[in-house]
Amino acid sequence: MTTNHTTSFLPIPAAAARIGTVAGAAVALAGTFLAWTWTSEFPGDLTVTGYPGGLQVLTLTSAALTLLLALSGYGIRGLRWLTPGGTNSPVRLLALGTFGTTGYTIGAISYDLGGIVNLEPGAWVSGIGALIAAIAALGLPDDQPLTGPSNNAWQRFRNGLAAPSAPRAKALPSWAEILIIVAAFGIGLHVFTYGIDTEYTELFIGFLITVGFAFTALHRAGLISRLTALTTKHRNITLAAALVAAVCFPFTQQKEEYALIGANILIFGTVALGLNVVVGLAGLLDLGYVAFLGVGAYAAALVSGSTMSAIGVEFPFWAAVLTGAAASLVFGVLIGAPTLRLRGDYLAIVTLGFGEIFRLTVNNLNGNSGPDLTNGSQGIPSIPDLNFFGFDFGTKHDVLGFTLGRSANYYLLMLLFTAVVVLVFRRSGESRIGRAWVAIREDETAATAMGINAFRLKLIAFALGATLAGLAGTVQAHVNYTVTPEQYQFAGSVPPNSAFLLAAVILGGMGTLSGPLVGAALLYLIPAKLQFMQDYQLFLFGVALILLMRMRPEGLVADRRKQLEFHENDQPDVPEPRQSEETGAGIAKAGA
Repeated sequence: MTTNHTTSFLPIPAAAARIGTVAGAAVALAGTFLAWTWTSEFPGDLTVTGYPGGLQVLTLTSAALTLLLALSGYGIRGLRWLTPGGTNSPVRLLALGTFGTTGYTIGAISYDLGGIVNLEPGAWVSGIGALIAAIAALGLPDDQPLTGPSNNAWQRFRNGLAAPSAPRAKALPSWAEILIIVAAFGIGLHVFTYGIDTEYTELFIGFLITVGFAFTALHRAGLISRLTALTTKHRNITLAAALVAAVCFPFTQQKEEYALIGANILIFGTVALGLNVVVGLAGLLDLGYVAFLGVGAYAAALVSGSTMSAIGVEFPFWAAVLTGAAASLVFGVLIGAPTLRLRGDYLAIVTLGFGEIFRLTVNNLNGNSGPDLTNGSQGIPSIPDLNFFGFDFGTKHDVLGFTLGRSANYYLLMLLFTAVVVLVFRRSGESRIGRAWVAIREDETAATAMGINAFRLKLIAFALGATLAGLAGTVQAHVNYTVTPEQYQFAGSVPPNSAFLLAAVILGGMGTLSGPLVGAALLYLIPAKLQFMQDYQLFLFGVALILLMRMRPEGLVADRRKQLEFHENDQPDVPEPRQSEETGAGIAKAGA
């Protein structure tokens, strides 16, 4: 039985709480147009009045979103569409995000410059406004009833993060729905580009705070759910829009290092998507998957024409790609054939052992401990840049008035590989074999009883995942100029490695198309931008996974099956038959 509680975190009247939220957000927004500090020594130059910059822009954005969603609660016609799933909890999250971003900026200024004396009036105005908005927003009532008998803060917080049951939206013309999808991907490209272009640590941390609270709030408001429904309806348009947005990314970059981050994110994401075939669809826990990436990279390096290659041949690019993919395929079949009869923890241990065996083997093929093939711990350096049909990937090219450097060239090449892997994953998942993989993942014994050849299909999944990793490895070898055994560990400080690949799949959402790409982007971008956290990276990584498993175990992008599996108890209870009979009797008596 569902218990209705129109409670709030603080005992503040709803009308007063909404007025306070609107007023506080407006004050916080106005303060961003004033100077926050007197010296330009703090990154971003927050000394200018009338023109927000740096972290002020993040506070301005968060405060503006808070103000819009708070005003939508008054029923203003032009703003009702912003909160189809609920008004109060999105406003609460955005107000807390505004306070978090503003408070972090004030603390960073005080820490970097040596005390709060370095704060100008604008910082105090925005800080006080954000504090008022946050306190008032905590007084807003909950949007939906609690699903259990307990009425504690943690349950209300979880209730606020749950997927909203937004009412069915009014049908729009197809052209309008397509425009919404295009605009959404345009905004996503701008946000992603802004995150990569952050030039200093303080701005990137503020960016993470703002985006984290804003995305959660928009999800809670129901906008993300409605956008997901549109993208599901127009799937081909969505894939085309995503591809166009990704193609536009290198044209927005002025620095080579940022385009290189984008190329490495695509490599990481493509390998994670290949692992998603094995783990997400077939349910095979592979802890040595990065070895297949290494097999493809080493195979491509040996036939690339490198001066340090023991083979001494130079294949054209298409042949090198096929060589890397074929080598990974062969290793996938050879490793999978004797081991895929195992299940669960036993399979995980064997695959972990294979990953370590691969790394130790290529480390010993140095001419001393074994044949001279991989140059041991020195790896294979001096891998030449690709030259494909006269297009030299190592030089700059002018395209449509934009200059594309080496990293941008490899980014576009890797984007082509990613598109191929996405197509393969999508077709595989929707095929008869893909449905059989899901059946094996859910219950292998039941699937076998229904006539599915579990061993053969698991071997196909293992081989396909290995092949996709090998494809990415061929490009990675040329992007990095060299391949070494230390690049392919189970766990390390720099992705991709087996632990981070598995985490990307789990974080993004197992079995989904976009989930591993999102997880890989986050797990690569955050360490790349926060170099000062290098020594604590694995610790923070573990904390993040614990919080994720506690708050959203289905991942950031979850399919319907996972949502029902992990949130079965969050569904409204069905009234007991006795209650229904009593209600019917009461109605009959009243009618009589």
